[in-house]
Amino acid sequence: MSAFNFISPAELQEKLKSVDITFIDTRPSAEFSIGFVPGSLGIGPDGRYDSWAATYTEGSTHINLIAPLGEEASTVERLRKAGVRNISAVLEGGFEAWQNIGAPVDLLIEVDPDELAMDLPHDPQLIVVDLRSPIEYNESHVKGAQNLPLAEMTDLATIANFEEFQNLYIHCGGGQRSVIAASLLKRQGIHNLRIITGGFPAIKEEKRIPLEKEVSKLN
Repeated sequence: MSAFNFISPAELQEKLKSVDITFIDTRPSAEFSIGFVPGSLGIGPDGRYDSWAATYTEGSTHINLIAPLGEEASTVERLRKAGVRNISAVLEGGFEAWQNIGAPVDLLIEVDPDELAMDLPHDPQLIVVDLRSPIEYNESHVKGAQNLPLAEMTDLATIANFEEFQNLYIHCGGGQRSVIAASLLKRQGIHNLRIITGGFPAIKEEKRIPLEKEVSKLN
């Protein structure tokens, strides 16, 4: 097993006053969404997005890990094998311990597709962000949606055009990508966003949401 150090919530809170720390949170998305350390990247527990996290955190000198209790050592080893460097510490007691000292927390807002259907005709600042691959997007997407594949979000310039006053509704195919993207957007100071639950399959079932295809790219 890979060696690592624990850091207590109180020690971490004090350290944050002087050190820029990147947090990686590998708890399940359902747990992450309802509460996380502000600025954390929620990459999920199954390892599918470890390489993405490695790319994004390249150059970070202080990475702290928040892992499911009892899985700290295996998670550190897994991330290091994927190329995540400079994991300096693991939060002792996990996120619950952080909550218990009254430290700041953030959360993600999740909405059903029917809320998007109600807001689309009336909100000129609403932007639908489709995180799926270009192939998925070209086959069918919400009319007017912007395609921003998760793989491209390692380049922060791709999200530089979003403004805080815009209302972002983000979705993927129904899995972890929306949580990762939302956590990254929040880390960059964009907080006015909502995740559409169920992803694009659920959106297709809501008949009030107009869809379109990229015909020129499909022919």
